[in-house]
Amino acid sequence: MRIRIVDAFTDRPFSGNPAAVVLLDSKSFPDDGWLAQVAAEVNLSETAFAHPLPDAPDADWALRWFTPTTEVSLCGHATLATAHVLHSTGVATGTVRFATRSGVLTATASSSEAGLEAAGRGAITLDFPTAPLRALQTPHGLRAALGAEPVACYDTGPQVGDLLVELADEATVRELAPDLAAVARLSHRGVIVTAPAQTPDAGYDFVSRFFGPASGIDEDPVTGSAHTALAPLWSPRLGRTELTGYQASARGGRVRTLLRGDRTLLAGEAVTVIDGVLLTAPEAN
Repeated sequence: MRIRIVDAFTDRPFSGNPAAVVLLDSKSFPDDGWLAQVAAEVNLSETAFAHPLPDAPDADWALRWFTPTTEVSLCGHATLATAHVLHSTGVATGTVRFATRSGVLTATASSSEAGLEAAGRGAITLDFPTAPLRALQTPHGLRAALGAEPVACYDTGPQVGDLLVELADEATVRELAPDLAAVARLSHRGVIVTAPAQTPDAGYDFVSRFFGPASGIDEDPVTGSAHTALAPLWSPRLGRTELTGYQASARGGRVRTLLRGDRTLLAGEAVTVIDGVLLTAPEAN
């Protein structure tokens, strides 16, 4: 069984966010325990498992995502990585429809989506549900966990499941050194921190970082799902529906976004860096 590692939201190897992708030959998922063991063995922020749905009217592949410790309901970079594998190997062309915990998600191998023409050659455009933001009082323990003063806090809804925290400026986001043990004790899955770009000619509109130690991810390099919350936060502030976000992790990566009401388009490139064989197969159901 083939397993590939793909760097997502980048056009260069060893940058962006790596995800493992396993395309299954079966028409159903194997035992959850096996999926979790593979994800723990790979030990990347997410491992994606997909199997074909030849008889489904509204989806082409079933898709699930696992961190080293848990299954998640939505993952942007591993969806991009899976679509990249399907397109680059010739298994799929055009738009791929994935049946997921968050409904049917589409991935289109084109940068021609309206408003995302600048996405770049070889870009894949994802169509995800927009996160419903809800303003919150600053949660107890957040200031101490981050070591910074929040400007505003938002709940991102059940599908994303994270706490979105606006900070004072880009420098604060970049220099943040949170207490990860304290972050893990917060009630949300993870914490997204963000601020507007320091200068108008930065090449991006806002910066962010994501910390998810409770899910086995101390810091995620580039988080696609977070941008379904970042786009509706910054779009009205900046007066544009099309924005570019830069995730200021050590690896870094850009995500182009287009807000369309209750849907958010995310565009980015991906590069396969490892193509190998998984020697331990699941037991047949």
